[in-house]
Amino acid sequence: MKAFMDKDFLLSTDTARQLYHDYAAGCPIIDYHCHVSPKEIWEDKHFKNITDIWLSGDHYKWRLMRSDGIDEYYITGGASDYEKFMKFASVLPKAIGNPMYHWCHLELKEYFGYTGVLNEKTAHEVWTLTEKMLKEDDMGVRGIIEKSNVQFIGTTDDPTDNLEWHRKLMEDGSFETIVAPSFRPDKALGIDKNGWREYICTLSEVCGIKIDSIKTLEQALLQRIDFFNESGCKASDHGLDHMVYAEASAEELEEIMSKALGGEAVTALEAECFKTHFLLLCARKYAQIGWAMQLHYNCMRNPNRKMFSLLGPDTGFDCIGPDNGSNKLALLLNRLFEEGSLPKTIIYSLDASDNSFIDSLIGSYQGTEIAGKLQHGSAWWFNDNLQGMKEQLISLANLSILGNFIGMLTDSRSFLSYTRHEYFRRILCELLGQWVENGEYPADFDTLGMIVKGICHDNAQTYFNITAK
Repeated sequence: MKAFMDKDFLLSTDTARQLYHDYAAGCPIIDYHCHVSPKEIWEDKHFKNITDIWLSGDHYKWRLMRSDGIDEYYITGGASDYEKFMKFASVLPKAIGNPMYHWCHLELKEYFGYTGVLNEKTAHEVWTLTEKMLKEDDMGVRGIIEKSNVQFIGTTDDPTDNLEWHRKLMEDGSFETIVAPSFRPDKALGIDKNGWREYICTLSEVCGIKIDSIKTLEQALLQRIDFFNESGCKASDHGLDHMVYAEASAEELEEIMSKALGGEAVTALEAECFKTHFLLLCARKYAQIGWAMQLHYNCMRNPNRKMFSLLGPDTGFDCIGPDNGSNKLALLLNRLFEEGSLPKTIIYSLDASDNSFIDSLIGSYQGTEIAGKLQHGSAWWFNDNLQGMKEQLISLANLSILGNFIGMLTDSRSFLSYTRHEYFRRILCELLGQWVENGEYPADFDTLGMIVKGICHDNAQTYFNITAK
C-alpha cells in the first residue's frame, strides 16, 4: 500500500516518476486564466487565518458543505471563522474521490508543511499552525505567488475596469511575476440580463461615448480592447450559458438595441443575434492584435433562484448546462475562418461529453500561423478532477496533437490554488508513463521531456507571447 500523498503521489510507474520529477515539477507556472484580485497582489494582502484564505470566497468548498447538510450560517453566514473552518473540516473526510480532498491536502503540505490528514480531530491543530504561519512576512499574496514559481497570471476583468492595479504591478520592478488583465465583456453582451441598461450607462461614462446605437457600442468596446492591449492583456474570455450564432441585418440589430435601451425585454433569438454580432466584432479585433479568445460555454447559471436572490451569482449554485450548442460553435468558427479573422481560440465546455466534438472540431480550423492555434481548454470546473482531466487529455491525444496543448490553469479565486498545476502535472505524467510502460510509445526521454515541459509551460509561453517583465 502506498503512503497517502507521498512524493510519488499519483505516479505508479518508474517512467511517470521520472517524467514528473525530472521535467514537470520544476516548470514555472503560467496561470493564464483565473479570478484572483490584482489589487490584493499589489497590496501584498496578508490573510488573518485559514478561513480567510480558504473559505471566504471559494464556492467549491461552500458547495461541498451544503452537500453535507451544513447550515448556511456556517458557510456564508455569521458564524465565526473558527466555526466555519471546523464545520468544513468535519465534511472533508467524507469527500473521498472528490478533487477537493486532494487539493486541500496539497495546499496544506505545500504552503504550511502539514503532512497530516485534516479532519475533526486535527482541525484545531491545523487552525493554530496555519494562523501562526499566515502572520509570517513571506506568507502574503506575493510571497505565496513567489513560492509557487508563478511566471504569469491572467486575471479576469470587466471592460469598465481602469486596470489601476495591473498598471502599478507592470511598473513594479520588485515583483517578477507578470500580472496581466483578460478582457471579459459578458456584461456588455448580456442584453437579456438584468442590469444591462445600467451597465451600458457605466460603459458610456468610462469611454466618454454616448452609447445609443450599435455603432457607438462597437466604438466603446473597441476602445476598451485597445486600452486593455496597452495594459499588457493577452487574452479575452467569454462566459456563455450556451454557444450562440444567429445572423441579423444592421437594421434588425438597431431595433433590438433600441428595444433593450428602452427597457423592453428582448426575445431569446434577438439576444442571440446581438451577442453573435458583438462576439464576431471582438474576435476580429483579437485576431488583429494577436490575443487569444477563450470561449467558456455550457453552464446553467443560478438554477436555484431562491439562493440566487439571497446570495447573488458565483456562490456555488451553478451546474452543467443542457444545451451544448455544438453546431453554433462550428458556425462561429467557420464565419471567422472564411473572413480570415479567426483568432487563437481556446474552447471549454462544461459538459465532458463534448470532448470528442471539440477535439475533432479544432482540427477543422487549425492554421499555419502557430502550432495548436485552436485549443481544447483544460478540463473545466466540474471536470477539473482526476478522471475529468485524464479523459480530456486522452480525447485530445486521440484526435489532435497532445504535444501542442497549452496545459493547466487554476480558474480560481484563491491564491493557494497553484497546487492544481501540480495535480494536473502528476496526472499528465502518470498517463504518459503508462503509455510508455505499455509499449505504446518509446522510452525516448528527450522527446518525452520536451512534450511534458511543453504542456506544463513552454507551449503556453509561446501561445500567449509571454516575455520577461
